[in-house]
Amino acid sequence: MARQTFWKGYLKLSLVTASASLTPATTESNKLRFHVLNRQTKNRLESRYVDSVTHKPVADRDQVKGYPRAEDDYVLLEDEEIEEVGLESTRTIDIDSFVPRGSIDWIWYDKPHFLAPEDKVGVEAFCVIREAMKANDVVGIARLVLYRRERAVLLEPQGKGIILWTLHYGDEVREPLAEIDDKAKVDSKLLTLMKQLVKEETKDWSPTMVQDPIQKRLKSMIRGKQKSLKHAAPAKKPLPVKSTGNVINIMDALKKSLAEGGRKPR
Repeated sequence: MARQTFWKGYLKLSLVTASASLTPATTESNKLRFHVLNRQTKNRLESRYVDSVTHKPVADRDQVKGYPRAEDDYVLLEDEEIEEVGLESTRTIDIDSFVPRGSIDWIWYDKPHFLAPEDKVGVEAFCVIREAMKANDVVGIARLVLYRRERAVLLEPQGKGIILWTLHYGDEVREPLAEIDDKAKVDSKLLTLMKQLVKEETKDWSPTMVQDPIQKRLKSMIRGKQKSLKHAAPAKKPLPVKSTGNVINIMDALKKSLAEGGRKPR
């Protein structure tokens, strides 16, 4: 299936401009989705906005966004007014600064997108911007209107293209709940065993490591229901886990893990 381009505009660095397009780097097309039905009629249910006082449905033309100013008092904003706030970043990714690659913590990263030149004319300009960032080992910082909001974005060269990451806003990233005591000493014997266990459990990366087992089980369940209209047998309750009442000793656990060759394959 062809990837859907959902943004077209320009990549700009100083006076160098290239027409470019964005495509989401991730997809949820394989995610199971369910309809909500009326159990008696099997008809699909509809979701509607209703007035919180009259409980009557409100037509699209009568819906308006409001910012709460006081109780039951709002500042009304039309869609056209909100769209007018968008700056040049609506159609231009203007790189205004660079930072060393790897200097931004991963907690700031939001959604990845593939950025690519849109036509043959823009290929050279696109490539020279990409290669200049590679040569200096930096990533670009710009702003772009996506998903109806202006966002800070990070541009990272990768292979023949550029990965554009939307970044979380400053007020979205929380401070750590508690600081870890950096003066706490680690037992050298424990560390030696842990390093050995980590080494034994180190494998090459594979997308199979992040498969969703719930989706797999749901699909299997649906296939079973499609083959037979009989009611599914009640799910077996998991056996209760017996507690030993003892705190697990880290050293013993590590020794046992190493003796068994690490974790058993699932």
